[in-house]
Amino acid sequence: MASRQSLTVRRRCLRLLAAPLAAAAAPAFALKRAVDTQARLTQAQTRAFQAWMLRIVSAQVERGPSPRWQHRDCAGLVRFAVNEALAVHDARWLRANGIGTDRRLPPELNLTPAQAALRNRWVQSDGKVGHFVTAIALVQNNSRFVSRELSMASPGDLLFFDQGDEQHLMVWMGARIAYHTGTVTPMDNGLRTVDVQQLTMWKDTRWQPTVDNPNFAGVFRLSFLS
Repeated sequence: MASRQSLTVRRRCLRLLAAPLAAAAAPAFALKRAVDTQARLTQAQTRAFQAWMLRIVSAQVERGPSPRWQHRDCAGLVRFAVNEALAVHDARWLRANGIGTDRRLPPELNLTPAQAALRNRWVQSDGKVGHFVTAIALVQNNSRFVSRELSMASPGDLLFFDQGDEQHLMVWMGARIAYHTGTVTPMDNGLRTVDVQQLTMWKDTRWQPTVDNPNFAGVFRLSFLS
């Protein structure tokens, strides 16, 4: 169980991310500066990335988790989908991910070398860069706050929930929201999708993505997207 002090500090950081720039304090500036130094995708590349990310998440739900997705939790789902969306989607990639060419595929991103280097490159809680990142570091160090209103979400945006002793991410798919429970059994791969309206009426109010839920930090967008 997280201490009361650590929980207070964490939520203060999230509030700073969500605050207007005019009211931002030094810690928020440090977080903003860390993500602003990244290469960014153009608007066309961003749209292609979002389409690929949703296609990849949908494939995990429809076909079951890819063997190449190793860390089976909510942050692991996001890391896997982001990294694969930034890959080159040639015939070999399609075979490896079980995605056929019978349906229309999104356009290629045609990344520059600097943009391609975003793959598997996450800013961790200590400021170091590596292949792994936790859910809270993913939003604090690698994303920017959008809104606490779902109407402002775009495909591939992240819904972040802070439950005190644990944090959780969900992926905005448009009409539905996808997530991983963090628990895997022989009969359950942990993957879920839920209708947006259903989640806003969820019996356990801690998971409702509404402005009056203190456990819902809001919608976050990956920092390298336009």
